[in-house]
Amino acid sequence: MTRISVKNLNKDFRIYERPQDRLAELIFRKPRHTLYHVLSDVSFDLPDGKSLGVIGDNGAGKSTLLKLLVGTLQPTSGNITINGQVAALLELGAGFHPEFTGRKNIYLNASLLGVPDENIAQLEKDIIEFSELDYFIDRPVKTYSSGMFVRLAFSIATMVRPDILVIDEALSVGDMAFQKKCVMRMNEFREQQKTMVLCSHSMFHIQELCDIAIWIDKGKIREIGDCDKVVGHYEEFCNNKKTYNNIRDDIPDELKAAESEQEETQVQDCRINSLSVKSVEGEELNVLKPLEDVVLEMEVEALVDGMEGNFGFAFMRSAEEPIASFLTTNVTELELKTYNKGDVFKVSLTVEAVSMRVGEFYVLGGLADKSGLLWYETKFSKALSMAANKGVGPMIMKAHWGLGDPD
Repeated sequence: MTRISVKNLNKDFRIYERPQDRLAELIFRKPRHTLYHVLSDVSFDLPDGKSLGVIGDNGAGKSTLLKLLVGTLQPTSGNITINGQVAALLELGAGFHPEFTGRKNIYLNASLLGVPDENIAQLEKDIIEFSELDYFIDRPVKTYSSGMFVRLAFSIATMVRPDILVIDEALSVGDMAFQKKCVMRMNEFREQQKTMVLCSHSMFHIQELCDIAIWIDKGKIREIGDCDKVVGHYEEFCNNKKTYNNIRDDIPDELKAAESEQEETQVQDCRINSLSVKSVEGEELNVLKPLEDVVLEMEVEALVDGMEGNFGFAFMRSAEEPIASFLTTNVTELELKTYNKGDVFKVSLTVEAVSMRVGEFYVLGGLADKSGLLWYETKFSKALSMAANKGVGPMIMKAHWGLGDPD
């Protein structure tokens, strides 16, 4: 069964230079506006039980598409067919009355989703418990922070068990502990063969949570298909648009800022104490030779009992430009271990025949929860460089020549 069917969808917005032009247009019956085409000829089908990721640059039309799917906007032309109950997390505060308390908004929001009052009463306790808003649930939501809004909205949307869940970047404002609960809840939805539509700038979450991806570029579908394939093409497109950052011997300000933000995180299962790049003989490296084997190593400390996490390394040109990545979530033969609070252990990865020929780069180490979806902390190495060598191009590959004898 097809849960969502979109055919030849178009959405235009009228742009007025001055507010009074709206009134003048009504009185004189002459256009005083210009049309801005947000979406043009968008068509796709989403089968039941599949998850769809919507990706693209800011302003591409992603949020507009999601608003059209849930009915908060109406299309200029085209058809949208939805089969089943829809719950959505769009912009903060959508569907809430600011003067009502959190408890009253539970009833209001759930009623809008078509849940009978007697069923809402049964779900009320679970919604409050999941949102962790016990103390604030009887206070007006206009006093809530953005994170509290998301807690309540996500709790209601997922607790009513809709057929289709639509999420538009809403979880990015939640704290780490709540993000972990949300990821677990979304994984439950996938296991129950529910349908999800997720818009996010986190390509990792899109790949891990979605089966199909749509890449929207300037209001049109640039590519649709297998999630890993579409995300790969989009990342390549983004990387080609960027100019290389000027890299100095020390860690750039953007990387320092990223690390300082991570240090403020209070709720996590483990942390990185140190990160190093060594030769296979154990010597710490500043300069690498092409096709040299290197060992990437993190010292990790468990902060809770029963910690079982995932780990990753990446070679980075800058804070946003990966060259290559290595994740334990992609290694089926690796058996993860369980650690207790206070345990300190090493995580190492041997990279054979590093194929970069020129340039400076960094190594990134990362820690994730057991699901591999919630990343606790990342740490950058100092700047590294490749030793001078002959050849052209950014890469060098291990190869063997063969010359035949004359006939």
